[in-house]
Parts: sequence; structure tokens; C-alpha cells
Amino acid sequence: MTRGNQRELARAKNQKKNSDKPKQREDGLTHEQRKQRDADIMRQKQMKKAEAAQAIKS
Repeated sequence: MTRGNQRELARAKNQKKNSDKPKQREDGLTHEQRKQRDADIMRQKQMKKAEAAQAIKS
């Protein structure tokens, strides 16, 4: 069940394809800032969902 060098060729091809992409995000935010931003977005979504549920109840 050996695959020969197929795995190594695929790995090299993938590395070459992804070599120009940055490893980290380029949004300029620290981990804590990103975490806070995402939490704010989720709170807004939850409020919107709760308002929609309240409107259906009424």
C-alpha cells in the first residue's frame, strides 16, 4: 500500500501554490482586538435574532 513519491509531489505542488499567500491575516488587529470584534458581531446577531423572535411572538 505504498504510494511512492505521489505524496511528496503533491506536498511540493501545494507548497508552491501557497507560497505567495501570507500565513497570518493582514487586518492589522491583535488577537484580543479580533476576539472583541467577533464578540461584538455575535452579540449584534443574537440581538437581531431575539428581536425577530419577539416580533413573531407578538
